[in-house]
Amino acid sequence: MRLAPLFRVLGTLVYGFIGWELGVALAQTNELTTDSARYIVPATLICGAFGYFLAPWIVIAPARAARNSLRQVPIDELLAGTLGLAVGVLIAALLTFPLSRLPAPFGNVFPLIAVIIFGYLGATVMVLRQADIWGLMRPNRAARASLLGAEPAAAASTTQTLLLDTSVIIDGRIADVAQTGFVMGTLTVPRFVLNELQYIADSPDVLRRNRGRRGLEMLDRLQNNSDVKIEFIDIDPQDAQQVDDKLISLAMQLSAAVITNDYNLNRVARLQGVKILNVNELANAVKSVLLPGEEMPLKIIQEGKESGQGVGYLEDGTMVVVENGRRYLNQEILVQVTKVLQTNAGRLIFAVPDGS
Repeated sequence: MRLAPLFRVLGTLVYGFIGWELGVALAQTNELTTDSARYIVPATLICGAFGYFLAPWIVIAPARAARNSLRQVPIDELLAGTLGLAVGVLIAALLTFPLSRLPAPFGNVFPLIAVIIFGYLGATVMVLRQADIWGLMRPNRAARASLLGAEPAAAASTTQTLLLDTSVIIDGRIADVAQTGFVMGTLTVPRFVLNELQYIADSPDVLRRNRGRRGLEMLDRLQNNSDVKIEFIDIDPQDAQQVDDKLISLAMQLSAAVITNDYNLNRVARLQGVKILNVNELANAVKSVLLPGEEMPLKIIQEGKESGQGVGYLEDGTMVVVENGRRYLNQEILVQVTKVLQTNAGRLIFAVPDGS
């Protein structure tokens, strides 16, 4: 449907109305007589022609720009803007009567100006402060918890929003953790994270493409699990460009926590006061505890960096470096723990063959 002719007619009518009002002001009467027509008719025709010929610049181009912008506006901002526009127009309607009592031409023009100004202000304020406004409309969590007979802190913790990072979705362990029931909150995936996953899944590089598809499969697994609460949101912070920056901004806006295994995102988010739940730290925390002097069976599968060292791995992936273990390569032996080191990458265990 071509809207250019309709917009030209609209421009002609709007500017023709403005010309009519100017002619009435010049003639000092709103009655179309022979004398007043010398002012009203030329002013109406000139302004109407002005609106017709300039419609591509003053009507059509802004309308196309608005249409293209609306396609990229998240649904929550669109609803907030519509509600704010309605409130602004309502306020302007209440001011119409006193403004219409002003002397001509102000009494005829000012009500229209009031509608434009208050409509714009209402939509702008609602979009920019929507989080605060929606927060005022929500029931108080503490009051709701007291009605249910629960502690406010406990009620708040069960409803916490948990934002998922791209890396933790691709990693996949969050699906296993959530299935156990230890995740007390709603797993939330922003639209920009989902878009990044789709971009990775469409990559020409085979490894990146497989990682992206694995992430999408993990989301499908979480969504099909009735015991896991997961939702997708369209909020896209406009004050950031990169996905990690948007995730931090959104977490601050929603007072949410971020689940990730990205070391850099972990550090940057904590510097800005955002709560981080690191899957790697969780994995290290639930590993079995080994103390110096304990014995355990271990298969030596490769050589170590130092001379004579052998390396094996526990079931949870923890590396065990065995001194003088090279001669037992590809054999399962009994080793004794001598030292346990905790590093940023995880735990590192040093041991010696039993009896040596």
